[in-house]
Order: sequence, then structure tokens, then C-alpha cells
Amino acid sequence: MKPLPLITLTTDFGLQDGFVGAMKGVILEICPAAQLVDITHQVPPQDIRAGALTLAGVFRFFPAGTIHLAIVDPGVGTARRPLAARLGDYFFVGPDNGLFTPIYEEAEKNGWPMEFVHLTNERYFLPKVSRTFHGRDLFAPVAAHLAAGVPLADLGPALRDPARICLPRPERVPDGWRAHIIAIDHFGNLTTDLTAELLADARNVLIRLGDFEIAGIQAAYGEQPPGSLIALFDSQGRLEIAVVEGSAAARTGARLGDAAAVIQLSSSPSESVFSNEKSPTTETSKEDEP
Repeated sequence: MKPLPLITLTTDFGLQDGFVGAMKGVILEICPAAQLVDITHQVPPQDIRAGALTLAGVFRFFPAGTIHLAIVDPGVGTARRPLAARLGDYFFVGPDNGLFTPIYEEAEKNGWPMEFVHLTNERYFLPKVSRTFHGRDLFAPVAAHLAAGVPLADLGPALRDPARICLPRPERVPDGWRAHIIAIDHFGNLTTDLTAELLADARNVLIRLGDFEIAGIQAAYGEQPPGSLIALFDSQGRLEIAVVEGSAAARTGARLGDAAAVIQLSSSPSESVFSNEKSPTTETSKEDEP
């Protein structure tokens, strides 16, 4: 039995208004069999990078053939191009403003097939396209037609230069790494751009964020008492700073883009910081030093 077509939605529209509902109505009118899954509609308004990182963290957990419809589109109604793409086993529909940049990079790294089209075939848009709501009038119907079986190539001509945004990268420094906070989640956890892969050989790590220092990397939140400021690797393998049963954002006052120094110390403790056993973590604030 052929699986039902699946479309995900990622936007900065919020839930107060009817924007998301209008898009879903358009999709279901064109492709009633479509299954719709909300990834999030709480991307910070106009924050293309936040939307890009959010989608990049979840798209691969959906079945092959899923159509990911994503809209964070401050340039709606301007000369920015509308785009659809096939990257590996997935389809993507949205504005050509760099929103899919980290997925392009992953596709290139893994050698996935990549195909892009500039959405110009108005046959697959709504009859009247607003200059302010391409999500409803252009992107939603295109995603629905894809789900109904329209070939990607029928949607418009090939596009060879999709827009990209600059993504933060950890910087190698003499004593370790300079990481950057790239996301702050609902719990106040601070996600950085430094991955476990880059720290795979570390045995003794000190992390400095503003006036705070954290010694060691934990394997889980519960390894330290409530209220402890800790570091660990999150479910995507990125270094995260967290407060056990609290908010690291509130504790540290850190904001997106702030740098964290990750220092690889020369002396190695008897117990690896990557051990599953409990290891001591110390948190100090420079304000507390004598």
C-alpha cells in the first residue's frame, strides 16, 4: 500500500493568527490525502538563520519522500526567488533566501543528489498571488501539487545558484575552540556550534562563558544536582550549556551569538570527561573570585 504524502510546516507565523490554518486549507483542497505535520511556527520573526537551524535539526527524522515546507520570508513580495528542491530523499519548498543552507551543506558533504527549480509555473499557484502572503498563495499550493504527484521539473526552470546565508562556525584557537551560541531553546539551554566530533580527543575541558566557568562535560542532565550549571552534548551532538532543572540563559544572561571559550587543558584527569560515570563539575563566577 502506497504511503500517504507527508508535508511538514516550519514558519515564523506564530499561532495567534490564521496564517497557518489558511496554508493547511490550501494544501488539503489540492491534495486531500496529504498528512500535515507541524515542526514549529515559533521561529523568531524574520530570523532566517534560526529557521534554517531548526529545520536542519529535524528533517532527516521523517520518511523518505517527505515534503518540507518552510517559510521565514522577510523578503516576501520582492525580487527574491521562490524555490523548490530535492535534496537526497527529501523535497523542500520555500523562499530562496538561505533558509535551507545547512541542508545544502549536508547534502554536499554526503554526496546526495541535489536538484533545484525556480518556481515560475503559475499553473501551480493560487489564481491570485498576494505580495504579502506567498505562504498561502504560492508555497502551499506548490507543496500540495508535489504531494499529488506533479514532477519537480514541471514547477519551473532549473536553478543553479540557490542563495545561502553565513552560518556560525567554531574557531580553532591555540588552547582549544571558540564556540558560539546558535540557539536558545524553550528550557533556556544554550546550544553552541561546537560538535562532539571536534572534541572527540579531549580529556580535560574548561568552558568559559562570560563570567562563568564550567569544568568537564557531563553525559546527562541528571548527573549533577538541581541548579548546577553544566556542559554536555545535546541530541544533535552539539555542545550545550544548561542548568539542571533551570535556565542557563537566565543564569548567565547569554544571548545568541555570544562566544564561549572551550579550553583543552594540557593535564588529563584520571577519569575522562566523556565517561558515563559521575565526574565532578565545578561552576564558578569570576565575580566570586577573591
